[in-house]
Amino acid sequence: MAHKIEELLHIMARLRDPGKGCPWDLKQDWNSIAPYTIEEAYEVADAIEQGDFDELRSELGDLLFQVVFYARLGEEQGRFDFDGIVDAICEKMIRRHPHVFADSEYEDETALKAAWDAEKSRERQDRNQGSSALEGVALALPALVRADKLQKRAARVGFDWPDAGGAMDKLLEELEEVQQAVEEADAEALKDELGDLLFAAVNIARLLGVDAEQALRRGNSNFESRFHRMENLLRAEGHEDPASLSLKQLENAWERAKAMEKMET
Repeated sequence: MAHKIEELLHIMARLRDPGKGCPWDLKQDWNSIAPYTIEEAYEVADAIEQGDFDELRSELGDLLFQVVFYARLGEEQGRFDFDGIVDAICEKMIRRHPHVFADSEYEDETALKAAWDAEKSRERQDRNQGSSALEGVALALPALVRADKLQKRAARVGFDWPDAGGAMDKLLEELEEVQQAVEEADAEALKDELGDLLFAAVNIARLLGVDAEQALRRGNSNFESRFHRMENLLRAEGHEDPASLSLKQLENAWERAKAMEKMET
């Protein structure tokens, strides 16, 4: 039997029932639930990257449950309920897609994106989020994602490199400043310069049409795969403990692992 959203809402209400509910669920509030929401979103992304669609179905359910949990908290406090959440997103999607739900037409995708950005800007002004082009970029976003969004907001007012070449030059400049901070043994300056270096790297990715967060996740995955391959090579050669080897030996095994990987692709 297929379950309906109404049943999930009923389950949530039972879990939060003051008399017969779950003690853990009853203790939760907006702030305590937020970290779980972020975790569930990452698990959805991980299932997609793994191509595991059975797991994706499960993780999407967990993420939906987070929305239902917030809806219940909102209803208990007289702020909003699940129907209100659905109404809000339906109205927003219809408003932001006049080319689908109304008679608006746009010449190309660029014009469509400009209209989308203008509508989002108007919405921010309606919410009194301030006059800055950078207002409303959530602090809780992963740093790479937030850097990308800040750069895109700045680009809307013309504060941007014309192409990735300028951003690459900036990256080299920031790298020199990192080196200077290292030579001067200035720990605080080093933190600032490394932050600027990473920000510049995100800029390059953005201008080249690459999602920096996904690129780094891919880099992490590649490193993990190659490292496991290196460990297997060393074990096959009788080296059970990589820590007992010199850096030169480890680098040699690493390069052989990379070469094997290239041969398989």
